[in-house]
Amino acid sequence: MDASPTVTLQHASAAAWGTGRTRHAVDARRDAPTRVAFRRGCSRGDLVRAAGLGRFFGAGDQGSSKSHEVTRSQPQVDDLAPARLFVGLPIDAVTDGATVNSAAAVAAGIRAVRLLGADGVELPVFWSVAQPESPDRFSWAGYKAVADMVRAEGLSLRVSLRAHGTPGAGVPTLPSWVTGVAVDDPDIFFTDRSGGRHDGCLSFAIDELPVLHGKSPLQLYEAFFRGFANEMEDFFDDSTITDVTVGLGVHGVLRYPSYPPGSDARKFTGVGEFQCYDKYMVSQLRRHAEEAGHAMWGLSGPHDAPRYHELPDSCGFFRERGGSWETPYGDFFLSWYAGQLVGHGDRVLGMASNVFAGKPVELSAKIPFMHWWHGELSRPAEAAAGFYKSNKKNGYSPVAKMFARHGCTMIVPGMDVCMNKQLHSAGSSPDQLLAQIKNACRRHGARIAGENASLAMTHSSSFSRIRSNILTTELMRPCHFTYQRMCADFFSPDHFPQFMEFVRSVVCGEWDEDDEEQRGMMAMSSAANNGNAREATKAA
Repeated sequence: MDASPTVTLQHASAAAWGTGRTRHAVDARRDAPTRVAFRRGCSRGDLVRAAGLGRFFGAGDQGSSKSHEVTRSQPQVDDLAPARLFVGLPIDAVTDGATVNSAAAVAAGIRAVRLLGADGVELPVFWSVAQPESPDRFSWAGYKAVADMVRAEGLSLRVSLRAHGTPGAGVPTLPSWVTGVAVDDPDIFFTDRSGGRHDGCLSFAIDELPVLHGKSPLQLYEAFFRGFANEMEDFFDDSTITDVTVGLGVHGVLRYPSYPPGSDARKFTGVGEFQCYDKYMVSQLRRHAEEAGHAMWGLSGPHDAPRYHELPDSCGFFRERGGSWETPYGDFFLSWYAGQLVGHGDRVLGMASNVFAGKPVELSAKIPFMHWWHGELSRPAEAAAGFYKSNKKNGYSPVAKMFARHGCTMIVPGMDVCMNKQLHSAGSSPDQLLAQIKNACRRHGARIAGENASLAMTHSSSFSRIRSNILTTELMRPCHFTYQRMCADFFSPDHFPQFMEFVRSVVCGEWDEDDEEQRGMMAMSSAANNGNAREATKAA
């Protein structure tokens, strides 16, 4: 690499700095130079005029069958591969399927991303929005309108197909005709030991059971994915859509919803609870125990399991010395529990690989970055979320193996996490966790990508952490990074100038605070946020 840290961008084109880009500009991407930098002659004032758009954006994220055979080519793990840079659009950009919320602001935000020099944007696409009222009808107009905006700017679009919603994001967690089934059968949802239901997440145990209007969740997920693929075919053909992220659980993440129902995962540092108490999970546990010759082990989940906010040593199961997790029963239960998670991921990714076979896109999926209590031998928070492997081995290894089998990139949403006193008191070890995930992916040939965990960051240490993870790391560099996400604070004076500096340092490895033009841009940003938002919006 050069002496100054620089990320090479695969899909940006030098033509991105011109005006009036059309859909024909996408052809230039294929022959674009491998490095993009800010050009001194470009008009960057337009970029900061978008800083007054913050008031228009809503709050952001709070954000068994046989195993499928390989259906996509397995990627080569290349530590020196170029990274691509995306910015997440507002999570509630489309909430009714037909229209774009604050369309002018979204369009201006997309334009700002182009002017910054990033490769593209990420758009969450929700099943609950695309098919809200009937299993027989989809509504894609709002999503197509956003894709048109992205294409008009010549950017790449990464879509995140989410079958399960994000609680508190202003988007329904599931279609109403799906949640209606729970009136008669509440066990379709994950259930904790006290009988609490996670009504935004369907139990993995019903993946292949025809419990939703005569169809299985897996069949309905496939219809959602295939409907999107067919409706957006033009955007695949002209390489506007370059990446598809497959949602594998609540918040789009492959994990059990081990946090308290409706809670903000970013503020939760408890152990969490096992989610194996709906009748379908209990039935599978009972069958598995009988096959293992220990029928009594399948009557229920662990009797000494933790409550959501308990500490590891406050419950018998995860106690550091003499805990049930170290016993044959503990290994039996955790292996089964983790196996159900991997089985769900395997089924959904296998189906997605078939749906998008032949399309020029990179498939990816997201795992959790549960760094709290990682310093404990039992790694309780991770185990409660479904990440475990016998004999204290790498709990991410089975998941990485499954991702590699489907040629799927693993997205790690914790590239900004730094150690601090609060995290230290919760047994946090983000460095060790990231190393463990990378080791598992390297061993099995799966690529990784990155996201930030905190939205609209204002701490320079967080931006420095990301730069380190995507620029200077020697092993398993992310193949792309997505900054999450445009929201109420994204264009604020506390955040946007730092974000500009971050992107500039990533794209071209330089930032000069004494540069006259850059000082002018900062002044414009401040003015826009101090009462001139209307003029800034008009100019953008």
